[in-house]
Amino acid sequence: MAQLFEVHPDHPQQRLLRQAAQLLQQGQVVAVPTDSSYALVCHLDDKAAVDALRRIRGVDERHHLTLLCRDLSELAQYARVDNRQYRLLKLGTPGPYTFILEATKEVPRRVSHPSRRTIGLRVPDHKALQGLLEEMGQPLLATTLILPGEDDALNDAHDIRERLQKQVSAVIDAGACAMSPTTVVDLSSGEAVVLREGRGELAALGL
Repeated sequence: MAQLFEVHPDHPQQRLLRQAAQLLQQGQVVAVPTDSSYALVCHLDDKAAVDALRRIRGVDERHHLTLLCRDLSELAQYARVDNRQYRLLKLGTPGPYTFILEATKEVPRRVSHPSRRTIGLRVPDHKALQGLLEEMGQPLLATTLILPGEDDALNDAHDIRERLQKQVSAVIDAGACAMSPTTVVDLSSGEAVVLREGRGELAALGL
């Protein structure tokens, strides 16, 4: 049975986040709350964990995975960002926006898009998730927790634990999420192209 870490949404217990981080360091998949919806996360450099993440989600290597970063400076280590892109990123971080950017060599090739060499990046505005990223000391690879054949993300930690008890090692419960996907903006071709309008308002980015 997957472990359930019940944490305070505003003052998450670091001890519990440390236990979740240890599982991730060992190559496990964990379900976490974000400022949009629940997500599945794993260690960026663990191939078996990334394969498990894709298997649970039912997606192949052409599906963009997302790197969750602590801040904008960390994000810039994993993506090529020019001054114009940086100004746009600054408006949307932290927050419910995912930006598609050209990946740097820091990103393992197997987790970027196979033909475009791009990756989704975002800085979440969620205290428990930020605490987990702090414990990890590096970005986490993530995908929205939508199960194969379903349209909506799972949003109840106990339900997630029940349904994925043999596929994830832990669920972090900080209460229900916003249940709205991130706004996805592709910046990889120079122009800002909105791929999905979600919780993040386009007006905040000047789009």
